[in-house]
Amino acid sequence: MADRSFPGEFPFTRGIQPTMYRGRLWTMRQYAGFGTASESNARYKYLLGQGVSGLSVAFDLPTQMGYDSDHPLAQGEVGRVGVAIDSLDDMAVLFDGIPLGSVSTSMTINATAAILLSLYIAVARRQGVPLSNLSGTIQNDVLKEYVSRGTYIYPPRASLRIITDIFAFCERELPNWNTISISGYHIREAGATAVQEVAFTLADGIAYVQAAIDTGLDVNRFGQRLSFFFNAHNNFLEEIAKFRAARRLWATIMRDRFGATNPRAQQLRFHTQTAGSTLTAQQPNNNIVRVAVQAMAAVLGGTQSLHCNGLDEALGLPTEDAARLALRTQQVIAAETGVANTVDPVGGSYVIEALTDRIEREAAAIIARIDDAGGTLRAIETGLIQQEIQDSAYRAQQAIDSGDTVVVGVNRFQADDAAHIDVFQVDPTIERQQIARTQAVRATRDADACRSALAAVTAAARSSDNLMPPIIAAVEARATVGEISDAMRVVFGEHADTFRS
Repeated sequence: MADRSFPGEFPFTRGIQPTMYRGRLWTMRQYAGFGTASESNARYKYLLGQGVSGLSVAFDLPTQMGYDSDHPLAQGEVGRVGVAIDSLDDMAVLFDGIPLGSVSTSMTINATAAILLSLYIAVARRQGVPLSNLSGTIQNDVLKEYVSRGTYIYPPRASLRIITDIFAFCERELPNWNTISISGYHIREAGATAVQEVAFTLADGIAYVQAAIDTGLDVNRFGQRLSFFFNAHNNFLEEIAKFRAARRLWATIMRDRFGATNPRAQQLRFHTQTAGSTLTAQQPNNNIVRVAVQAMAAVLGGTQSLHCNGLDEALGLPTEDAARLALRTQQVIAAETGVANTVDPVGGSYVIEALTDRIEREAAAIIARIDDAGGTLRAIETGLIQQEIQDSAYRAQQAIDSGDTVVVGVNRFQADDAAHIDVFQVDPTIERQQIARTQAVRATRDADACRSALAAVTAAARSSDNLMPPIIAAVEARATVGEISDAMRVVFGEHADTFRS
């Protein structure tokens, strides 16, 4: 049966705003970052010039894992899948000439989220921007790293402590900052179904909310700054319904399970990215169509911000031309299709409403099973969630291999002539440049002040003090990402994945 509630009202099935895109379009982001801070800065300025309304920063693997560029484990990965950020000097270059008081910035960073947010705060202070004026999001969702992505450092319970410290600090100092983006995107990319994406993502959200409440935070306050991040996959109607079901289910969880009475704390606000796992190296121009269809599903589902993948991302990082075309895809949807002129344009459709009900019902059943298993943390520790994702991924690949699931250009409608496509190449000399830059920072900073600041981070980790103030002090003393991560490693240790399928 169709949900007869109004848009902007509980349970927000039809959208979180009464007028949705008639009042304000979704934020158009393009996820970008590669090489050095100066190269990524140039790409951000290019994208801003092309009409993006928010930045989205990709960091390289060493930065994500808490290693400086000159660490042995960073070799060959510096600047490859994102920008290399080792110190405040790098962060200042990354945002040089970009006014942080008027640009919304999303940072896809998890295990080192507290450090990268501190670097962002330090750059804003250099620009003279009041922290209350900063807007944006840090992903800060470590739980999904244990089940789908792997860029974790500390054990889960220590990671939750860092996350709730960020919640508390931002509630006081950064009122317009989204403190977490609870991510189903990577869960889906790892092989989960649409129902599992909703269930496992909201189960992670439940764990974060409970951890915050346990530290004494007010759900009606910190709940307003929670955000989510979903995948837009290929099944057009199912994806639209997935977003509506997730919104309705989360509103019910926040009200009935956690007692949230503030409508803003009940709302599921989310960013969407088109599905990287659906992109093909064969006939890559077909990816333009895939991305457009997926983006339309996200818009019809009521997303608050959107990133479209480049057509060439099955082969490498997107070129400038591919990034511009991906942005133009969003702009065409917004300006030319008319879908933004109606609130919940698919509402009332029998198939959409039936799919919404089914996804909500099946996702709620999975969440109940996780609760019965001892909650999200326990389900991660026992491998329950990891096993279910792996099983779904295996079944999906079997369907492609057998031809039951058609992938155009791969297992049907192949072409003998391979289309030529320019592939973006990261300059191999940037690793040496970045290492030299980081070593210069260590040589020119006040060594005593840096050593003292790092000791304060370790002391805070051993105590119950909020970690954010000493981390901010450490980055301002020009301590590196790796050094600050190590200052917490000595207290928290490192997580060892014991799950085996």
